[in-house]
Amino acid sequence: MKRALLTLLAALLLLPSVATARGNRTYVIGFYNLENLFDTYHDDGKNDYEYLPDGANQWTEAKYRKKLRNMAHVIAEMKNDNGRWHTVLGVSEIENRHVLEDLVIEPEIAEANYQIVHYDGPDRRGVDVALLYKPEQMTVVESESIPFTFEGSDIEFSLNQEEKDYFRTRDILMVHGLIDGEDFAFYVLHLPSRLGDKGADLRARGGEIAYQHSLKMMEKYPGIKCVIMGDMNDNPDDESMAVYMHGREFPEEVGPQDYLNPFLAMFHAGYGSLAYRGEWCIFDCILASNSLVHAPEGTLAIQPIIKKRKQSFYGRIFVKPFMTNQTGQYKDTPMRTFSNGAFVGGYSDHYPTYIIVSK
Repeated sequence: MKRALLTLLAALLLLPSVATARGNRTYVIGFYNLENLFDTYHDDGKNDYEYLPDGANQWTEAKYRKKLRNMAHVIAEMKNDNGRWHTVLGVSEIENRHVLEDLVIEPEIAEANYQIVHYDGPDRRGVDVALLYKPEQMTVVESESIPFTFEGSDIEFSLNQEEKDYFRTRDILMVHGLIDGEDFAFYVLHLPSRLGDKGADLRARGGEIAYQHSLKMMEKYPGIKCVIMGDMNDNPDDESMAVYMHGREFPEEVGPQDYLNPFLAMFHAGYGSLAYRGEWCIFDCILASNSLVHAPEGTLAIQPIIKKRKQSFYGRIFVKPFMTNQTGQYKDTPMRTFSNGAFVGGYSDHYPTYIIVSK
């Protein structure tokens, strides 16, 4: 592996958070791939058969409830670490609104009073993205499910027209809200898979769609603070983020129409949010617009979370031992729900990530 698993895990476990050191006007913005959060019922038109009681995974009510408890426990542990609940938490790999309604009333997180923004999307397997938010801290103004299209792009696609017509993937969710009286636009993405070592052009197009939409929001709402988050199925230095989302490594590199990708510096430093084909990767990224990086004095701005002697990191990968395999073939990697086809009752194959904004 390019990044030693044991060394990385030890480093991640030692990463501190600055959230508890700041005042009440501090907000946590995060993303978590919930890894196949399916209920036990069939949704018409969706290929969810493996997640049924008589399906390949023998997905029973008991397993589903265990999965919900696990997801809630991770969210609660992030709250315990930060001293506050997420104001906004983007999620992916959820089957429908119903699974989120079940999640937010789990006893460990019910007090957070999370509300849900979700649209049913066109993905053939039936997984969507969504946004959880605290209504006491953010007021939703508008939301939109942005479809994946090929029109208006100069990208040279590998698909022919027939393949383009058949292609379906997750929509991009946009939620425009007010936090502390300031306009924010949140984009939640789950870009196309790497299956068969393909899809780089499709992921680039997904990044392009989100970025171009954010420019329109900036034009419509001058000064709006935009955040693009998701499972990008790409590393921060891949084209989807570095080129098409204009993701920059350091705050001083962020121009008026650029984004800071805090996880680019972390990736270069050897960190990871998942182990993919024997290498640590960071697919779970959160990018902040120039207006959030170089915010006017007295307004909300992204803050460094990890301060080292030579470098500060503006993002955090949240890792705890209970989320991680302690023994066996996959030691020191995220403990997922299934391993080699067997239900092991883990959490997710991704670690969650977040940023912090404050005045």
